[in-house]
Amino acid sequence: MNKLTIIGFLCRNPELRTTTTGVNVCSFTVAVNRRKTNDNEPDADFFRVTAWRGLADVCAKYLAKGRKVAVIGSVSLHTYETQNGKHGASMEVTADDIEFLSPRQEEQAPVAAPVQRDEQTQMEMVQTDDLPF
Repeated sequence: MNKLTIIGFLCRNPELRTTTTGVNVCSFTVAVNRRKTNDNEPDADFFRVTAWRGLADVCAKYLAKGRKVAVIGSVSLHTYETQNGKHGASMEVTADDIEFLSPRQEEQAPVAAPVQRDEQTQMEMVQTDDLPF
């Protein structure tokens, strides 16, 4: 089983693209801090994360550089050679699930509408358009 869980911070804003077949894909990089070594130098690992379809849309809409996320998905290792001839490797996670861990910023919070109550029952009326199901 290939399943990885990482928690870290976005290094840059997500990039949303659409494939030629019309499928949305969102890519971003997550920095995961390591425990400090003996020399007390902070260190991090960087994971490229790819989210597809509906998850891609949500990530592009709500994530931004510096936000904290938890990502669960399968990991693959890609090797490459730079123009200088040096060899490198990168880890890419294909996200199955992403949890947003940074609190919403105040300027992004929706303004609450005034409460409407049913005159007979005095119960709060709910707009069905706002329900998530």
